[in-house]
Amino acid sequence: MTPTTRLHSADRGAVAAHLLALSSGDRRLRFGGPSSDDTVRDYVARIDFDRDAVFGFLAEDLSLGGAAHVAIVDGVAELGVSVLAAHRRRGIGSALVQRASDFARNHSIRTLLARCLTENAAMMHIARKSGMKIVTGRGAAEAHLQLPPPDARTIAADLLQECLALFDSNLKVRPLDLAARQPGQDAGPCK
Repeated sequence: MTPTTRLHSADRGAVAAHLLALSSGDRRLRFGGPSSDDTVRDYVARIDFDRDAVFGFLAEDLSLGGAAHVAIVDGVAELGVSVLAAHRRRGIGSALVQRASDFARNHSIRTLLARCLTENAAMMHIARKSGMKIVTGRGAAEAHLQLPPPDARTIAADLLQECLALFDSNLKVRPLDLAARQPGQDAGPCK
């Protein structure tokens, strides 16, 4: 299981750094068209972390290797996903989509929607694998997933994901803490 964590407004800078780290081609695939640095910063500044949800995958250095924004618009959960090139082909995108789906279900939202360019093979693959119905036309695609009401599995999955993400981030912090110590510095009770 790939741990994903829910992000908060205090993580806005990390979300911006993640999206700004995408190549211009990856930004085009993520946003459906060219996106300047200012456009990306404006997008991140407008995220409503109280209404919406943003989930992230933490890389070894605790930066965001992947992120999913679930925007709640008129009772529909609109999904945007990005994974940095160095972290692809490890199931991170699928884990983020599953987390977004569980979030939407747990908030009684009946439809998950992902829009992307038809050339976005990774997102099209994840959408198909997730059971989404895909409608294509004029170079763009819309993937829809009708969501059942929440159940014990989706509620437990959300709690489990947060616990796993906390455990995972603590494991990643330890080596960073140890690397930052000066030689001869007390390493605590387990020297």
